Amino acid sequence: MTSGTFSSPVVATYGSTDPAAPLAVLLHGRGSNETEILGLAADLPAGPVYAAVRAPIAEGGGYAWFANRGIGRPLADSLRTTMDWFRTWLDQVAPAGRPVLLVGFSGGAAFAGGLVLDDPARYAGAAVLYGTLPFDAGLATDPGQLANLPVFVAQGDGDHVIPRELLDRTWDYLLSESGAPTVAQRQPGGHQLTGATVHHLGDWIAHRLAFIDHHGATPAGPRPQVTWPTLPTGELPARVGSRPEVSWTIPQQQQTQNAPGELQERLDEQLRPLPGVDVGPSRISVPGARGFTLRDGSDDEQAHLVAQVGEFAHLHPEYDESLHLVLPPDLAADVSTKGWGRPHMWAGTRLSPGFTMVHGPRDEDELATVRGIVAASHAYASGVSAVL
Repeated sequence: MTSGTFSSPVVATYGSTDPAAPLAVLLHGRGSNETEILGLAADLPAGPVYAAVRAPIAEGGGYAWFANRGIGRPLADSLRTTMDWFRTWLDQVAPAGRPVLLVGFSGGAAFAGGLVLDDPARYAGAAVLYGTLPFDAGLATDPGQLANLPVFVAQGDGDHVIPRELLDRTWDYLLSESGAPTVAQRQPGGHQLTGATVHHLGDWIAHRLAFIDHHGATPAGPRPQVTWPTLPTGELPARVGSRPEVSWTIPQQQQTQNAPGELQERLDEQLRPLPGVDVGPSRISVPGARGFTLRDGSDDEQAHLVAQVGEFAHLHPEYDESLHLVLPPDLAADVSTKGWGRPHMWAGTRLSPGFTMVHGPRDEDELATVRGIVAASHAYASGVSAVL
């Protein structure tokens, strides 16, 4: 079968021969081919089928829409045609229910980014390696576009092939507005995969596939209108102003716009009376964090930060002032879309898909909103109706 002017894909495979096994699609960069990038599979976890797909346009030995200088209308049209060609193949080999991970290097990273921006719900995760998302190509890059889609991004701090402004734009979008729980690696070196990057990529793939096998995959992408029973209007307002800076390494910490200490203490006071709540040292956070636990809560381990002790939220120390908590995935997506927080980088890989950082309140109005967000987390962990 063909799509547009392209012939059927040329595909090389490695790993499992089970047609129902998870599919990891490897997408090469300019000057490379499907055979070269397939060599990466030997250093990645066993279990999936690794399929390397040859770029359909020979010019430059890679994808013609390679987005290292920005995309104009002709290249945007080519990207659309190429994505349609790819989807025709993918929908044949990976029908609904078969998890698909995309791993793109350089130009292949731009293509992988285009695919997930175009239809995030189709994929179980994406790795963007030493490349940029295809910005300005007519694809949505709105806040929350990649909500609940685990992403792995790796860059070289001395990369001179991709313009730094596009690398930074990709990095900033994935780690903030996109809503994607993003594991990030910025390694010394230029435009080439390092052993450390491959190791971390393999670790990310293994954890993501283990999570899907145990819990299934949460559908990714923007959410329709979300109802918040714990907020007076039933709707989460947009947070005012720019988003705070947040660390991209573990532990995840809020670094700017930190809440005044007095407001943090008042938030603590308002959370303690929630039904069935005990307060003590967190079992998962940094020293000094206050953990909020339930004496009797839901049996759903995905509704807790630490299911064994019923911890559903914790308040970080005064140098940070943010919170971590667990929300139903739709509410978690709304939090990141509206600017009130962002997913934990391990959400959907090692932790619950609703594991979310919530920024500390800066004023009285924000205090009321954050209290309502935590009340929704409490309701989720309780398995009962929300409490105002």
